[in-house]
Amino acid sequence: MSRWGRRNVKKAPEVIRTVTEGLKSLYRKKLLPLEQYYGFQDFHSPSLEDADFDNKPMVLVVGQYSTGKTTFIKYLLEQDVPGSRIGPEPTTDCFTAIMHGDVEGIIPGNALIVDANKPFRKLNPFGNTFLNRFQCAQMPNQVLESISIIDTPGILSGAKQRVSRGKPTGKQLKFELEEEDLFADIQNLPRNAALRKLNDLVKRARLVRVHAHIISYLKQEMPSVFRKDNKKKNLIYQLPVIFSKIQLQHHISPGDFPDCAKMQEQLMAHDFTKFKALKPNLMAMLDELLSTDISKLMPLLRQEEIEAGVQPGVQGGAFLGTRAGPFVEGDPFGETMDENGELGEEDEEWVVTKDKPKYDEIFYNLAPNEGKLSGTKAKDWMVSTRLPNSVLGRIWKLSDVDHDGMLDDEEFALASHLIEVKLEGHGLPPELPARLVPPSKRRQKGSDA
Repeated sequence: MSRWGRRNVKKAPEVIRTVTEGLKSLYRKKLLPLEQYYGFQDFHSPSLEDADFDNKPMVLVVGQYSTGKTTFIKYLLEQDVPGSRIGPEPTTDCFTAIMHGDVEGIIPGNALIVDANKPFRKLNPFGNTFLNRFQCAQMPNQVLESISIIDTPGILSGAKQRVSRGKPTGKQLKFELEEEDLFADIQNLPRNAALRKLNDLVKRARLVRVHAHIISYLKQEMPSVFRKDNKKKNLIYQLPVIFSKIQLQHHISPGDFPDCAKMQEQLMAHDFTKFKALKPNLMAMLDELLSTDISKLMPLLRQEEIEAGVQPGVQGGAFLGTRAGPFVEGDPFGETMDENGELGEEDEEWVVTKDKPKYDEIFYNLAPNEGKLSGTKAKDWMVSTRLPNSVLGRIWKLSDVDHDGMLDDEEFALASHLIEVKLEGHGLPPELPARLVPPSKRRQKGSDA
């Protein structure tokens, strides 16, 4: 092929399959060049990396010490976090990013900030003072496939907090953690992630545009030879007026401008003669991004929102079964359907029957009264399984089918079965499936109907 033929070969257009891919492409091609040209990173925030677009939503847990922050995280995950300790005294003395990983372990802060796949490289300027108290706890956990959680050191707040170190009781904590709004907010984070990323990039682009106008204005006003220092001081002093001029001249909203006092302080350390003049082609690319390119991503965003609407959001741990649930192939509670979509005949049998003799032996050794175990006796045995109290509480709710606050032999067998299922690594159902309802309770439900 001749060199003329090669010149006419057109590059295939980039195929954007997700909003995140589109945002990364727009940033690298149209926003990053402008940031680098006008030194945006020296005044505001460092340049974005792929990890900043790809990372999962993060939940930051803050509060006074000994108020149950780590307990709250354990409740959500239904699993101990590597390196965590829970006690009445302050036990969390560092910032811990709890993230999904195939292998359980802890990554120290200085190693964490050099990992390009983690969104923490921008913490490097804080140095060893901070990084020595920063770590990442990785663990295989279904909740962490959708979100990451940041555990923080407790905040000392006044004499009252120093005197009273009591932790909330399990009942108080359970009540607080079962608030539907809290769970709904956290569970919806993955569904809204693309929209938040798009919104954040637009906000950043608007700030970059303002920054470019400010820097180019200061460059334009600087003398070429004499009295540079005096002119610099005068420009910094007049910065509020300059902001107003730029706002009026370029029809920019006041809300897009940075904090004036902070920028005045930052400008003191910069050489204005090294600032760059306004570059029309870079500004044109930015205007195109804001006016055209972002709007082209909206249909893709809407499609992702539709698809997310039928997805379960955060699943696993305390979120198990809050929507359709993860009860798919391999689910110990799943009900077998025949070819017509009807429950098979085997579902009429109680799945606990085959193991009931061994559960009965435990039940009668606990000395039931009139055929039932009190909550106290049952609790003492259940706690010995070493499952978290939050999990045992859910098992109790599922097992106390008649809601009388006690367990008969069938309900105790059911509770024992659910405990074994949980210890084998399976989740718990949001409601008791028909095949798990004890036979005598099925008859009661049938007569009630």
